[in-house]
Amino acid sequence: MSATVSADPAVRALQDRADVTDTLYRYASTIDRFDVAGLRRLLADELVAQYGNADPVTGGEAVAEWIGAAIAEVVWQHHFLSVYHVDVEGDRATALVYHTSHQVFEADPDAAKLLVGRYDVELRREVDGWKIGRLRLDLLWGEARVDVAGYLASVGGRGPGG
Repeated sequence: MSATVSADPAVRALQDRADVTDTLYRYASTIDRFDVAGLRRLLADELVAQYGNADPVTGGEAVAEWIGAAIAEVVWQHHFLSVYHVDVEGDRATALVYHTSHQVFEADPDAAKLLVGRYDVELRREVDGWKIGRLRLDLLWGEARVDVAGYLASVGGRGPGG
């Protein structure tokens, strides 16, 4: 995240967009790294989040705990985010983010679960950077994939990290 703020409005607009985008990508990468403490630093205290049809979760701490519980049985995961729109007005921003994620769970290590959806996100600038203040994930597709052909094994398996 940016340490300095430019007085030039054009430069500041570019920096804001880059900082908002970085916050969104870090949201995904902290989850992928099972870094719940790092995730928590990206969430506003008053955050309201809703994932699919699950009940909304309120509060940055509660959301971090909810995500921590959701990934507790995950062996590995990988989120792909594409930030399509970032609109900044002063210390507030909105973003449209396309989401595809893969997870493998301890209970079913031979199947990769796939989720596809869209995030609508509101962020706000705080003293220590941009924070996610509202987040809604509309889930559009989900499936489980199994490597029936044995391709993963033929290329050497998951590797040292997986």
